[in-house]
This record gives sequence, structure tokens and C-alpha cells, in this order.
Amino acid sequence: MTKVMKQFLRWIILGGTLFFVAKALKDNWVGVTTLKIDAAGWAILVIATGVTLLAHTWAGWIWTWVLRDLNQSIPSVQFIQVYLKTNIAKYLPGNVWHYYGRIVAAKNANISAGAATLSVLLEPLLMAAAALIIVVLLSNQFAATQTNLAVLICQFLALIFILCGVHPWFLNPVIRFLHRLKNKKSANKTQPQAAINLERYPIRPLLGEFGFLGLRSLGFILTIYAIYPVNLSQMPLLVGAFSFAWLLGLVVPGAPGGLGVFEATAIALLQHRFPSAVVISAIALYRLISILAETSGAALAWLDERLVNINR
Repeated sequence: MTKVMKQFLRWIILGGTLFFVAKALKDNWVGVTTLKIDAAGWAILVIATGVTLLAHTWAGWIWTWVLRDLNQSIPSVQFIQVYLKTNIAKYLPGNVWHYYGRIVAAKNANISAGAATLSVLLEPLLMAAAALIIVVLLSNQFAATQTNLAVLICQFLALIFILCGVHPWFLNPVIRFLHRLKNKKSANKTQPQAAINLERYPIRPLLGEFGFLGLRSLGFILTIYAIYPVNLSQMPLLVGAFSFAWLLGLVVPGAPGGLGVFEATAIALLQHRFPSAVVISAIALYRLISILAETSGAALAWLDERLVNINR
């Protein structure tokens, strides 16, 4: 019954967000169809696609850092290829198949099941932590009134909470608890696997995730700039809005690849700061750019792997 309720909830969330996006598109359809993209705009969109592809490649490199923090010796290029090839699977129902593909590939490379599983759990956790930090720091961009001391104190406490949440002091007990549950459910109780722990604070991967979100935000900003002028003063708003929308797309269930949730959140945050037609067009374009970048990344990784195998 619980499984049925979870599945029902996922469909409700997906259906609700898609309805919101469809209604916004319907209400602003005339404005959307009148927008024109000139030659310079198309060139900017190509650059946005390249920046987004670079962001996913960078994220694959960060995954190798996470594995090294778990004391795994791995070839970086090979695992970046794995990351790019599996990334497109996040659009499949369930939103877990890209993680499953990475675990299988890591185990095939003689990485322990515990380290492989933990790496694909830590990587999105650090992404979410970085996005949450950005949202907290830029939350004043969405406030109707000027930031006061109480808000600054709340922001500071929230940052401390987030940074402590990814500390080994807090993560390792959770990892050990989950490991014990897995061993209890395992049929092979005579040979329990040793738990994998974080030995140090994952500072380098966490900082790397800021670079990932910065590149993704830049791709989003370039997409808007291709159809509408953007001022430097609007950059913090756009980065904050993108980070919040991307974060909700990552954590909300029932949205493969954040589909629907990202769009609905970005529209809600930006439609009162930019013309609605511009926001909807830019978000639709950016979804296409993201899919094109992810597909290109998977294809290039596959091609590079084949060329290396041929030359051996």
C-alpha cells in the first residue's frame, strides 16, 4: 500500500507541475511566439550548450574526487566517460538508473560495492548542499523588503547547519546505520562487508560542486541573454533562482531529471522580474539545451571510448 501511495504521489507532483507549466505557456503563448532570435542569439545558445556540456564533464570529474576521498584508486578519464554515458538515464522513470549504471560500472572496475554505492549517494548530496548554500546566500534577492539583522543571523545559522551536515562526524553514523540495516537484510550474513567511512571533510568535492552550479547557472543566463538583455545587477537573482529551481528538481520525487519541477519553480521565481514570455521561452530553450548537452556528452564519451579501444 505504501508503494502504491508513493507512486500516486509522484504522479500527482509531476502532473501538477506540468499543468502549471502548460497553463503559463498557454497564458503567454502570444508573447512567446512573437519572440525572435537573431544570428547573435543563436551563437549565444550554442555557447550555452557548450557551457552546459562542460558543467556535466566537470561533475564527472568531481565524482572521481569523491571516489578518491573514499580511498579508491581510479582512472579519471574512464570514470568521467561513465558519468557522461549514464547521465542521460536520469530521464527514465524512477530517476535512479543513472546512479545504478555508475554503481555497476564502478563495481566492474574492481571498486567495492560499498564505496561505489556511497560515492553515488555523496555526489548528489554535495550538489544539493552547494545549491542550498547558494540559495541561502542569495535569498535576499527574492525578499520583498531589505535584509535585516535577524535574516542575516538565520542565514548564518543555516550555513553552519548545512556545512555540519556533510561533516564525517554526522555522515559516518548515518552510513554505519544504513550498513547495519543492509547486513541484516542480506541473505549472506556469515560474510558481512566492512562499512566504508569518510575519513576527512569532503571540502574539495563540495567546492567543486559550486563550480558545477556556476557553469549550469551561466548556461541558463546565456540562454536568457540570447533572447533578452540581462544586466550585471540581475546576475545574483538569476543564479539564486536557477540554484533553487535546480535543487527542487533534484530532490522532489516523481520528476525524472527535474522535468516539470525545475520549469515550474523557475517560472514562479522569475515571472515577476522579467517578462513572462521571456521567462517561459528561455526555460523551454534551456531544457532543450540541457538534453542536447547531456546527449552530446554521452555520445562523445562513447565515441572516445571506442576510439581508444580501436587504437589499442
